[in-house]
Amino acid sequence: MPRTRRHRAPAPPVRLLMTAGLLLAGLMGCANPGTGSATDDPTRPVTLKFWHGWSEKKEVQAIEDSLDRFRKLHPNIRVKATGNVTDATVNQALRAGGGGTPDVVSSFTTYNVGQYCSSGMWADLDPFLKKSGMDKHAVFPKTLLDYTRYEGRQCALPLLADAYGLYYNKDAFEEAGITRPPVTMSEFQRAAVKLTERNASGSYKRVGYMPNFRFYQNSADRLFAQWDPAYFDEKGKSRLSRGTAAKDFFTTQRKLITALGGYGPLETFRTTFGDEMSSQNAFLTGKVAMHMDGEWRGLMLNDRRPSFRWATAPMPVPDDQREKYGRGYLTGTVAGIAHSSKHQNAAWELVKFLTADTDQVVAFANAIHNVPSTKAALASPKLDRDPAFRTFLDIAQNAHSVSMPPSVNGGQYILSLQDFGYDSEAGRVRDLDKGLRRLDRRIDDDTLQSRN
Repeated sequence: MPRTRRHRAPAPPVRLLMTAGLLLAGLMGCANPGTGSATDDPTRPVTLKFWHGWSEKKEVQAIEDSLDRFRKLHPNIRVKATGNVTDATVNQALRAGGGGTPDVVSSFTTYNVGQYCSSGMWADLDPFLKKSGMDKHAVFPKTLLDYTRYEGRQCALPLLADAYGLYYNKDAFEEAGITRPPVTMSEFQRAAVKLTERNASGSYKRVGYMPNFRFYQNSADRLFAQWDPAYFDEKGKSRLSRGTAAKDFFTTQRKLITALGGYGPLETFRTTFGDEMSSQNAFLTGKVAMHMDGEWRGLMLNDRRPSFRWATAPMPVPDDQREKYGRGYLTGTVAGIAHSSKHQNAAWELVKFLTADTDQVVAFANAIHNVPSTKAALASPKLDRDPAFRTFLDIAQNAHSVSMPPSVNGGQYILSLQDFGYDSEAGRVRDLDKGLRRLDRRIDDDTLQSRN
């Protein structure tokens, strides 16, 4: 994930992300986390060090506003915040130990939670939850809890979330005679073809949808979420070749590419798109009529004031899962306590406030336009509820929405999936069944290597 909260947009190349993840895995695999203490008195004067990844001016101000609210409740606890900190930096510091290590940490990379928990460098929060009398299942949506724990260890809590849905050009829909957003993948393909326009030369003027995986937020894992995939079995073995979900997903994407003119022409057109966060964004300039993105995109569109009307909806679902329409891909920021902290009880007060205080979560969500991460905050009347944003609030609360499962080596399996997707869409995977079996073996080999 990107290091700024606006966020995971623009997403950096997955290969670079995973390279960092592998470095992190190496660091954590040989880590010997320092021993902290949970015997401190949280009512005594103390200074906590809080490391986070936000860096944009508005985001940093939102963090400072949050800490000001915390200080009013806990005047004895001084918080020194450091922003724009990466996962690798945090974990290098925790591994090295010493007086400069943080007490409270946050991360934009949910699939690294397996590493945080299994390494022991992030403290188990269940004892703190129990002492506070907090029922985590009552406070946080299940999908968000799923990506903050690993093998029974709750080493993090959700700190705002991101939901992915469909942005579409309402004017283009009206001109094409399309009366509503597509619900199923068949409807999606028909709409994408109908919305595609070509110049007199035959080149693309606009595509209804850009299906190629290298387009902006189109990573394979986010799109695959609509199929409700099961990545691992009960023994932790990759199972993408089992069942029909993965094969159906890649087959559907291939069919969409073919229907829209083929991988080569689409890829050539994609290279003409401007930077994702610039005024030359392909959706903003009308080169794409539909695209997948997160809730933060609405702020950019409002600021840029495109020449067309736009709206949001959930991404479509496979034809045989129509009843699950409304689901989407979820991810988010996580927060935890460094195992090496000597002030874990005071640190817990900060983590609890940031993640579970309803007014705080709502205020923070409104400030940076992200999805709140507690059930109470999602239902709060104080939450910004413009129609475009409401779509993502509904996706976040949908029982069928999914997130990526944590693993011992972080996102290495996502890199493997993404590489497979690049090969598949370019026609380099002749037999999907055989290819998916090879993908399973690659993921299992990587997992085994990480455990050794």
